[in-house]
This record gives sequence, structure tokens and C-alpha cells, in this order.
Amino acid sequence: MTDSAPNHDTADHDVTDEEAIRTVTERIDPEATIDLLRDLVRIRSPYFEEDAITEFVFDWLDSRNLDPERHPVSEPDITDFEGNNVLARLDGTDPDAPTLLLNAHMDTVELVEAWDEDPLSGRVEDGKLYGQGACDMKGGLAGIMVAFDALADADLQGNVLFSAVVDEEGPYGLGANQLLRDGITDDCDAAVVTEPGPVLAQEEIENPALLLGARGRFLYDVSVTGRAAHGSQPEKGVNAVADAGRLAAAFEDLTVGSHGKLGDGSVCPLQIDGGGETLSVPESCRLLVDRHVVVGETEDVVRADAEELIDDLGLESAVEVELREAPAPDVRYGPYVTDPDEPLVGALTAGVEAVTGTDPAIGYFSSVGDFNYFGHRAGLPTVIVGPDGENIHGAGEFVYTDEVVEVARIVAAGCVSLLG
Repeated sequence: MTDSAPNHDTADHDVTDEEAIRTVTERIDPEATIDLLRDLVRIRSPYFEEDAITEFVFDWLDSRNLDPERHPVSEPDITDFEGNNVLARLDGTDPDAPTLLLNAHMDTVELVEAWDEDPLSGRVEDGKLYGQGACDMKGGLAGIMVAFDALADADLQGNVLFSAVVDEEGPYGLGANQLLRDGITDDCDAAVVTEPGPVLAQEEIENPALLLGARGRFLYDVSVTGRAAHGSQPEKGVNAVADAGRLAAAFEDLTVGSHGKLGDGSVCPLQIDGGGETLSVPESCRLLVDRHVVVGETEDVVRADAEELIDDLGLESAVEVELREAPAPDVRYGPYVTDPDEPLVGALTAGVEAVTGTDPAIGYFSSVGDFNYFGHRAGLPTVIVGPDGENIHGAGEFVYTDEVVEVARIVAAGCVSLLG
């Protein structure tokens, strides 16, 4: 009889979860959320220039008694950068329950010149909020700010760690890197990053969506050394610029890896820089080549592929291939895939169902970001769930306002499902 008796504890817990999710999502006010987003967008914050927005996020949390702290970020060797992340924590009632990291970045790319209006206007029209960084990713930042605030009064067993970081758009992701360097992520069991998802997914999907992985990235830094000669007698020299051009074309045809979830890798020459003398065969040239990789394409594989390509070309120039200089050898964007059976995925799926009444689409991110550091370097189950928009990094960037509110509620509901 015992085996067939109903489990009243489980049933009561389910009811409690439903009530707790409804309570926490109702605390998220749409108008206040979009007002917050507009305030964030109006703050100019290109990477390495985040002081103003850092103080705004800190003060907003502090005004709600959420005990934020500034987390120093320093990289003295390459960028000479000094800044601060903003961290805050909600402690649950069970010391053995998991800790969930909620992450967003505060910076944007540099303001582009092609805007035909103020790029920091925060203008709202037809359900879209416009501004540089509105979608990437101040919409997601506003989402976790209001979700974290709503969770402060929830009865959670597990812990929530809020992190708003600097320099995601910069070359090294210094804010997220500092979290790992200082052991901030050591006690975390999973991570949610509210980057815009569908617009940068490998395949066409729509929100609500959960992105369960991302490709990684390496940057080839190739030095080509030829031999100078008078430009009227090019046959007496070795043209480094011409050989660099042949290399760039060959890199475009490089065979890359493929993955069942992440799709194919990719290669894209980004920059050729050399020559410049008025009438001399160029003696040297530098070539930068982006390579996005999938699981299995390690640093050793990436290096070996480039060296084989160079050998096969048989160029007259001497060619040396390196990977871009980094603050430390492990500061790389490695690819990762999160198992769909992870508790975090189930909790966010429950959150999507509770908020939207639908199942989430499942996708994978095409490029790289802080989530690679959490999913690959820190080894955390990491899910991207963020509001969609268009024109990311360009003029006319916007985010859908209803999706900002929806994502905030999904994240809050997912936290309750996982930690409550």
C-alpha cells in the first residue's frame, strides 16, 4: 500500500512552486522594466568606458537594499584597463542547494556614425526600444536586474549570484575573466546569460528560446616576411602583401570541423596590413584571420591546420603563424554544449511554460561571449536566454520591449523552479 499511496509532499511542493512562480513574476512591472532599460541605454558605455553605467547599476541595486559590491577588474599588461564589475547575492535557506549565476554585460561597441537619430535616445516605437546596445545587451541587463530584485523576497533554498560585467565587447572579456580568476564562479553550479539569442543563433528560431551552447573562437595573427626591392623591378623582391593575399584566399577555403548541435566552424580573414612605401616591394605584412570553432577543434588542431595550409602554398615569403596575444594562455573562447537534461534547462523550460504557456525553442549561439568562459572554462551548465531585436552593433539597433519583460519573468520563474 505504501508504494501506491500518493506522494502528498511532492504535490504540495508543486502547488507551492506554481504559486511562488506566479508571485515572483507578478512583481516584475513592465513599465518600470522598460523605464530602467531606457535609463541604461541613455548611458554611453563603450567597452573600457563603463564607469558611468557601473555606478548606475550599483546605485540601482543599492537603492533596493540588495547589497551590491564593486568587483575590481584589472589587466595591466596589454590593455592597461582598470574597472569594476557589479556583484550582488541572494542567499538561500539550504547550504547544500545550488548557486545560480545570472550574468549580463554593461558595455557596448563604440557608437557607430550611421545613426540618423541620437544613438542613445532610448526611443520606443511600435514595441521596439532603439539605441546602441539596446539589444546587445542592455535589454538582457535590465531583465536580470528586475528579476534579481523580484527574487529578493522569494523563499529560495538555493543562492542567486548577480553579475554585471565590463568589457564583453572588448578583445578579452576582462570582466567575466576576472570572475574566473578570482574564484567567484567556483561556488556556482550553473549560469544564465541574457544575451540576445535568436538573432545570433546558428539556425532561425524565435523567442521564447533557450540556447544551449556556442561555438568558440581563435584569432590567427600571421606575419609574412618577403624581400624588399625597387617597385619597378618586382621580380628582384618577394612581395609580402601579395603572399598575404594568397594566404587570405587560402584561409577562406580551409576545411573546418562540424558538430551536430553547433553546426560548422568558419574562417574569415579580417585584416591585411603591410607595405606603404611609395615605390618598394613590400617587405612585411600582417594578416589577421578569425576562426570560429566547434567542439573538438582544439588549439593544437587550429595551429596544425594553419601550418599545413602554409606549407601547402609554398610561398616565397617566410610565414609565422601565432594566435592573438592574450592576458593568459587560458583566456580563450572555447566551444561548449549544455546537456538538455541539466536541471537548469528543465527549470528554465518550466519558467518559459509558466510565463508564455509554450515550450521554448532550442538553439545554439553562432559566435562567442562571456558564456564561453562559463560554459567552457568554468565548466558550468550555461544557458543563453535573452530578448530579441535587430541591427546589433549597427545603426538602428533595437530590442523588442515585450521580450525584455518576458525574459525577466522567465529568468525569475526559472530561478524559483531550480532553487525554490
